[in-house]
Formats: sequence, structure tokens, C-alpha cells
Amino acid sequence: MAAINSDLSVIGYTFEDIQAMASEVLKHSTLRPKIGIICGTGLDGIAEAVENQTVVSYDSIPGFPVSTVKGHSGHFVFGTLQGKAVLLMRGRLHYYEGYPMWKVAMPVRVMKAVGIETLLVTNAAGGLNPDYKTGDLMVIKDHIDLPGLTGECVLIGKNDERFGPRFLATNGTYDKDLRQKFMEVVAEMGHADIIKEGVYIMIGGPTFSSTAEVRVLRMFGADAVGMSTVPEAVVGRHSSMRVFGVSLITDMVDFEDGSQFQVTHDDVLKVAHQRAQLMKKMFLKFVQFID
Repeated sequence: MAAINSDLSVIGYTFEDIQAMASEVLKHSTLRPKIGIICGTGLDGIAEAVENQTVVSYDSIPGFPVSTVKGHSGHFVFGTLQGKAVLLMRGRLHYYEGYPMWKVAMPVRVMKAVGIETLLVTNAAGGLNPDYKTGDLMVIKDHIDLPGLTGECVLIGKNDERFGPRFLATNGTYDKDLRQKFMEVVAEMGHADIIKEGVYIMIGGPTFSSTAEVRVLRMFGADAVGMSTVPEAVVGRHSSMRVFGVSLITDMVDFEDGSQFQVTHDDVLKVAHQRAQLMKKMFLKFVQFID
């Protein structure tokens, strides 16, 4: 494998670096999946349904960063869901871990080089829309890239046209047909009452938003808030992937002044684990309809 650039803080990974990492990953399996799934906080139970598994640890891939967050395992999983080849990412990277934004989404570049054409992204999020409740699922129809709007866009830096265009239109990032099909699947399973469709806003983290901050986020038009997904979705779009995203609402933000309510990461994990089996069943049905 070619040596990874030593000055990554400045130039990032080259096209050749990404190709080399993808080649390393592909050595572990004869499967050549077209569907990639990024498992959000506490939601890697989806991987339990994967058959014929081959696990590739991130730390076995030269130059590949690792996740440091509780609830994120840190490896790729090759296998099949309902007979369809998939590649799961169990453990994503986050900006708040200290990684620059381009590195947060670098695994999506590797997935593209592996052959992934459709990217399914899950996350745990706080509910901003008062019509939502804990345990709801929100299909992402659009996003607000708050870090990007304040100078931390994932595509900042020298652009290599082999990855994608210099200037990217991000409207329509989340595939309409996939969104509609997922909502139909959930409704057919008898869970139409918990499925929503809304706007996800990304903050940098790792702090949960203050009361004043959540009011601003809601004023922006966001329905749910989290600390991930947008960089991956944007890079997926940049790479010409079909992108689908869904948020599990693990807590409802508090708009009340003087409230002493304190959400914790353990609270988020608890709700995610409670929904793990249902999410697994939904994705088993959903992948059947992905070409």
C-alpha cells in the first residue's frame, strides 16, 4: 500500500490513498456490495441481521482513523441482508473527537471506492419539533449544515475532480424515492404513528444544546438536531451516491427557561437500544426495494 501523506492536517487524503485503503478492505471479502449502511449511536444492532459476516477492523487498515465514542464499535462488516450484499460501517467518526471535517467523512470516500452506490445513514438525534416524541423516526428530507455555514464545510480544501465537482449543489441530497419507500415500509409494518419526515441540523458537539440554542435551531426550521450525518451525506452526494438518512429521536429538547433537565449520552443509548430490534426489522424490509 502506498504511504499515507504525512501532512494530513493540510492536504487530506489523496485519491490514491483512498483507493489503497479500499483495496485493503476488499482483500477481506469476495462480496462486492452496492449498498452501504452507516450505523449511528447505539443503532449498530442492524448488523445483527447481517448474514455471512466478514469483519474488518479500522485499525487493520493502514492510515484509517478510529472512532473513540461509546456506542461505536470501529469496523466494517461485509455480509448479506435479505440476500443482498451490504457493507456496514459500525462506528463513525465525529468532528468533536478532534478530527477535521474532511476526515470525518473520509470513510464514505473509501466506501465509494469499494463500489458502494447507495448510502444509508442512521443517527440518534434530539427532537426539536414539538409534534415529535422520544422513539419517533425522522426520515431526513433536507439538512442544515451549521458547521459548513460557519466555515467548516466538509469539502473545503483542494478538490480532486476524480472525487467530484469543485462546487456541489446539495439540494436534493436525500433521495426522494428512497425516502418514500422507507416510509411506506414502516407504515406497512404498522408503525405509521412513529414515522416523520423533516429537516436535520448538525452542530459540532460534544455539548448538548442550551435552551437558548435550541430555540435558535428551531427558528432556523430544523426538526431534529445531531452531531453527525451531514458530512457523510454531502460527501456521498459529491461522490454521486444515492443517499438516504433517518434519525431516531432519542430525546426531546427542552425549551423551558430554568429547566433542570439534563440529557446524557447514556439516555441516548438507552432509547437507541430499545428501538434496535424494530430498526433491524425495518432495514431488512427496506433493502429489498433497493436496486
